Amino acid sequence: MDRLTHGINLLSEAYRPMPDNSSPDTNVLRRVVGIDVGGTFTDIAVLEDGRLYVHKLPSTSEDPSRGILQGVKETGVTSAEFVHGSTVATNALLEGKGARTALVTTMGFEDVLEIGRQSRAELYNLEMDRVPALAPWELRFGLPERVDHTGVIVEDLTPESIQTMIRLIDESGAEAVAISFLFSFLNTAHEEMVLEALKKMKNPPYISASFRVMPEFREYERASTVVVNAYVGQVMSQYLGELEGPLGKGLRIMQSSGGSITARLAAEQPVRTILSGPAGGVVGAFYVATQAGYPDIITVDMGGTSTDVSLCPGVIKETTSANVGGYPIGVPMIDIHTVGAGGGSIARVDTGGALVVGPESAGADPGPACYGTGDQLTVTDANLHLGRLIADRFLGGRITLDQGRVDGLMQKLANQIEADANQTALGINRVVNANMERAIRTISLERGYDPRLFTLVPFGGAGPMHACELAQELGIPRVLVPAHPGILSALGVAIADIVTDHSRTVMLRGTDLDRARVDEEFQGMEGDARVQMAAEGLPADKMTARRFLDVRYVGQSFELTVEYPNRPVRTELTKVIGDAFYKAHLRRFGYADRNEPVEVVNLRLKMDVAMEKPQVKRQSAGRPDSSAALIGEAEVVFQQGPLMSPLYQRDDLVCGNQISGPSLVIQMDATTVVPPGWGGAVDPFGNLLLEPE
Repeated sequence: MDRLTHGINLLSEAYRPMPDNSSPDTNVLRRVVGIDVGGTFTDIAVLEDGRLYVHKLPSTSEDPSRGILQGVKETGVTSAEFVHGSTVATNALLEGKGARTALVTTMGFEDVLEIGRQSRAELYNLEMDRVPALAPWELRFGLPERVDHTGVIVEDLTPESIQTMIRLIDESGAEAVAISFLFSFLNTAHEEMVLEALKKMKNPPYISASFRVMPEFREYERASTVVVNAYVGQVMSQYLGELEGPLGKGLRIMQSSGGSITARLAAEQPVRTILSGPAGGVVGAFYVATQAGYPDIITVDMGGTSTDVSLCPGVIKETTSANVGGYPIGVPMIDIHTVGAGGGSIARVDTGGALVVGPESAGADPGPACYGTGDQLTVTDANLHLGRLIADRFLGGRITLDQGRVDGLMQKLANQIEADANQTALGINRVVNANMERAIRTISLERGYDPRLFTLVPFGGAGPMHACELAQELGIPRVLVPAHPGILSALGVAIADIVTDHSRTVMLRGTDLDRARVDEEFQGMEGDARVQMAAEGLPADKMTARRFLDVRYVGQSFELTVEYPNRPVRTELTKVIGDAFYKAHLRRFGYADRNEPVEVVNLRLKMDVAMEKPQVKRQSAGRPDSSAALIGEAEVVFQQGPLMSPLYQRDDLVCGNQISGPSLVIQMDATTVVPPGWGGAVDPFGNLLLEPE
C-alpha cells in the first residue's frame, strides 16, 4: 500500500490547508468538517463560510480512527465542528465482532430472539440458514415479572430474583446486557430496577434498556433492537472515546435517520448509527438536487464495497422496519437498499462457468489489481481496461494505475470464459449494472413508484461511471452528477441537522383518537426531548418539533407513517388522519378501503436543531463551447466498440458548457462516463445534467 498511500495523501486542487482559528477573534468563521469512512477511502469535506474543500485518503480498515485523524491532520484544520459518518457499529454487527451479550427479559420469553416471526425471507429455500442470535441461549435470563397490556403491574419483580440474575450475569462473563421486558413500553418500573442494579455491579457491563432505545410494542423487534444496541455498544463507545480526545467534545455522529447526534448519545444508542454513512449520502444528494430544482430523485451511492440506493419523492423517506445482516432493527432509518456491488467488487467465474461479480470486495487492502498489490480483478479494473478510467489521471494524477497488470489478468479471465478481454470487461460491467438495476427496481417499481418520473443522482467514487447506462436501462430521463460526487456523503454528513427521534405506543382508535389526548402525549414527548437536547448544550430557541403517526387498519399487522396535522382542523381528527393513511396505502399497495376504520399505533417525534447550509451562488450561463476544459482524448470501449472520446477536466467546465458522448469528465474524486447517445450541460449550481440526445 506504500505506493497508493504516497500517491493520494496529497491535498486536492479544491483544497488548501486551513489556518488555525482558535484565537478569540470575534470574527471567527464557522467551520464544519464532515467525515465519511468507506470501505476503500476516507472522505473529508470542510465547509467554511459557504466554501467547500475536499480531501481523500485510504481507509484504515483495522482501525478507522487512524485514517480519520491522519486525514484531519493533512487538512491543517485544528479547530472546527466535526461530524462523522461511522461504519464501526455496522461492521461490528455484520462481522460478528461485538460484545458477549446477555438478554434479561420476562420469564417465558427468553427464546423470542430464536422464535422471531412466522415469515420466511426465502419462501422456497428448505435449507436456509438463520443468523445466530446475538444473545446465545446460555446468556438469556428470564425474570418472574409481568405488566399487563394496560401498563398495570400484575406480578412484582422481587429483589431476590434481581440478585440471582446479577450473580448469574457476573459468572457468565457477559460484557454487555440488554433489558427488554414485556409491556415495558407502558410501564418502565421493572426495567429501571434492573438497570440500577446492573450499574452497581463491581465491574458493570455495557447496559441497554428497551425503554430508552425503543419504547414500542412488538416484543421481538424491540428485543432484537435493544440486543443489537448492546452488542455493538462497547465497540462504539471505545471508538468514540479514541476520537473525542483529538477532535474535541463537540464531535457529532451521523444517524441512520439522516440527522446527527452528539458522540455521547451515539455511544448510548449506537444502533441508531447502523446506516450512518449511507444516510449522509442521501442527505447530501437530496440537498444538491433540491437546490438544482429536482426534488424527486433516486440516489445511487456506488463506493468501493457496495452500492446504496434510495428513492426520495420530494422528501427523504424513512423506515422503522429495517433488517441489517438478518437482525430486525426498529429505530428510524432512511429507507436505503444495499447490494454488494462496488468498485472493489471481485469478478470471478463460478463452478458453472458463469461470470459473477461480488459481493466479495477487495476493499482498501489489497484493493483492486490496478492499485499494484491485489491480484483479483474488480469492477474498477474492468473500467480501467475499457478506458473509462485514465491510468495517469486517477485521483487527480496523484497515482498511476497499473494498466499492464490489469490487461494481463483480464486476458486470463477472458480465457476462462472463452471470450476476448474487452467482452469480458464489458460483461463485468453488465453484471454489476444488473445488480444495481434490481436494487433500484426494489425501491421504485415494487413500491408503487415509476422510475421514469425521477432524476438519477449518482455519487461515490464509482457512481458516475455507471449512471447513464443504469438510467438508460430503467427509462430514467436524466442524470444529475453533483459537483463533487466522490465526497457527497461527507458533505451530507457536514450539513445534516442535529436530530433526536422519540416514539411512544398509544393504540388509539375511534373515540379514543381525540386531539386533546394526542396533543397531550406529544407535549410530554416534546418536553422530554427538549430536556435531553438541552443537556447536550444545544440552544432551546433553535429546537423545532415535528410530529408523525404510525397508522394502520384495525387488525392489520403493519403500519404506515403519516404526518400529524399540527394546524387546527375543522373536521374530525379521525377523518383527517384516515384520509392521509388511505392516500399513503394507495401509493404503497395500489388499493385503499375508505370504509375500514383505522387506528394510531405509535406517536413519533423528531426534535431538530437546524444547521446552516452552504448556499451555492447561481452562476451565469456562459457559452456552450466546452473546448476550454478539453484536455485530450482516449479510446474508450462501449457496447458499440472502441470509440475515440474527448476528455474534459471537470474543474474547468462552467455553467452553460455542453458536452456530448462518447466522452469522459475527469475530476479528483470521480470520473463521469458519458456514453454515445447521451449529452448534457453544466447547470447554474455546478452540477452536470445529462440526458439522452
